[in-house]
Amino acid sequence: MKLKNSRQILLATVLLPLSGIGQDMRKDSIPEVMVHANRLQIPFSKDNRNVEILTAEDIRRLPIKTLNEALTFLNGVDIRQRGPFGSQADMSIDGGSFEQTLLLVNGVKVADPQTAHHNLNLPIPLEAIERIEVLRGAAARIYGMNALTGAINIITKTAKQSSIHAHLYGGSSFKDREEEEKDGIYYHAGAQIGATLFQEKHQHQFYYNKEQSNGQRYNTASENDKLHYQGQWDINSDNKIEWLGSYMHNRFGANGFYAAPGDKESEEIVETVFASISSTHQLSDKLSITPRLSNRYNEDDYRYFKHDLSRARSLHYNNALSMELNSRYQTGFGDFGLGWESRLERINSSNLGDHERNNHGAYAEFRTESIRRLTLNAGAYLNYNSQYGWQLYPGVDMGYALHPNWKVVFNAGSSQRIPSFTDLYINQRPGNIGNPDLRPEEAWQLEGAIKFQRQNLTAHAGYFHRTIDNFIDYVRDNADEPYQPFNLGQNLVNGINTNINYHFTENHTTYHINLGYNYLDPSIKTPEGVDSKYNLRSLKHQAKLLLSASQDTWRISVANRWNQRMSRKAYFLTDIRLSYAFSDINIYADVQNIFDVTYIESAAIPMPGRWFSMGVRYNWLKK
Repeated sequence: MKLKNSRQILLATVLLPLSGIGQDMRKDSIPEVMVHANRLQIPFSKDNRNVEILTAEDIRRLPIKTLNEALTFLNGVDIRQRGPFGSQADMSIDGGSFEQTLLLVNGVKVADPQTAHHNLNLPIPLEAIERIEVLRGAAARIYGMNALTGAINIITKTAKQSSIHAHLYGGSSFKDREEEEKDGIYYHAGAQIGATLFQEKHQHQFYYNKEQSNGQRYNTASENDKLHYQGQWDINSDNKIEWLGSYMHNRFGANGFYAAPGDKESEEIVETVFASISSTHQLSDKLSITPRLSNRYNEDDYRYFKHDLSRARSLHYNNALSMELNSRYQTGFGDFGLGWESRLERINSSNLGDHERNNHGAYAEFRTESIRRLTLNAGAYLNYNSQYGWQLYPGVDMGYALHPNWKVVFNAGSSQRIPSFTDLYINQRPGNIGNPDLRPEEAWQLEGAIKFQRQNLTAHAGYFHRTIDNFIDYVRDNADEPYQPFNLGQNLVNGINTNINYHFTENHTTYHINLGYNYLDPSIKTPEGVDSKYNLRSLKHQAKLLLSASQDTWRISVANRWNQRMSRKAYFLTDIRLSYAFSDINIYADVQNIFDVTYIESAAIPMPGRWFSMGVRYNWLKK
């Protein structure tokens, strides 16, 4: 009873001002954000897909400090952390596996060909992010391979004035660490510095971040360093060049991460380098082109026995070089988008061996608003993979305006997921072995939804059905055998998703409310008598309620999440932030998991209970 009353009091504290909405309410207009597709840029209000956007302002309101934490507040996105604050985490969308979701930075793929376990090894700080776009559903015709259940696109900021930035933060549960009471309490701390230089023709941004934690359990300490730099040169009004470079070094104890209970003394060291350069050229009033070159290099050193490197050590070195050319041609009856990409993947591994493969794809899209009240997007992605040959993935989106504020949308599309090098070649007996005969997963998804948008209110409610053929799952006949991946037939998912975003201002205070709910009904045709590694771990219910109130100098935010997985009990989490700003300084205090809930996101690793942290930000802007 006491816990229930505490929750009611906490929520009432934020919601009480809503009861006094009067005639002086100001309806702020929602910015017309352009969804960052690579060829046809579409305003958010005119997009016919299930797209959710988390803006920089949304991120500032949340009680978070990392990208992983930000993603947990996006509808349909499932983040499964093996350890908080920079340790390994997986992401998926709408019940898919972590290998079926594509991650991008400014439209550039950052997918790791070794394993998607490394996709979130991103050194991009929250301060450098303009927004995060989540496109749900089969997205091959927009982003190409491995966007089977959707894509997450991180859009970075463009420097608009010179500045200096610093951020110090730290926190603790004020409890002794599990299994090591004599070693004191569990803590986490970090520091970040950054600077931007703005000139009329060129702009630059630089960030360095250092984080460290002693680990909530035995052998789960972590330490990571992140560097991020990006720049832009505006040659003239029709031509510009953009570039980006980042580096991350992440070292963490991996007790229970992959092969519990035998991996109690394991450790992993991951180094990632990511770079891209692109240019945009407006060749005429109708035609523009954007060539792009990017490269992602990753080193993974997994030590099953960290005190004895002579045995059970796996060293992986992989590289993915991508070349792209995207174009847009505008006509009186619609816009055409054409593109081409090549991706060259290589791996040198003490465990997986030496392998390489190439992927080449061509895009074609068409969009028109020439039919009254109807918007139409159609296209296809033609793919050639050196391992699997030719594949074609078409898709179509339609939207019909019932009213200036109401729109119904329908989309249908296909996509694929190419097996990772780990799926094909891993050799970690008695834990896991690969299967070089795997075929790509292929999906079809149908979705219908109704959307509402009016100045300070947006709402979405939809239903989707997805069928995945050649679904890949790791299975075994009994506990004495290793897990091995097989194409097990069909994976069917039916889902319902809703989201409401509302904001208003009254009496010099701005209020934001974001409410979302996601329901999934998955089924997998698994042969009888086999033990599956992944098929019962997706979310069945997912709900969020984000509340905030702010004035010029102070802000309070409450973030609530309720999750239930297919094979685990439900859990409810509440985080709160109180912040105060004066001059160039912002001070904040967070309480995460305020009701000290015990829960698990991945494997058998318990996540931290109640957690207290404080931080201070300094941000100097050149006038």
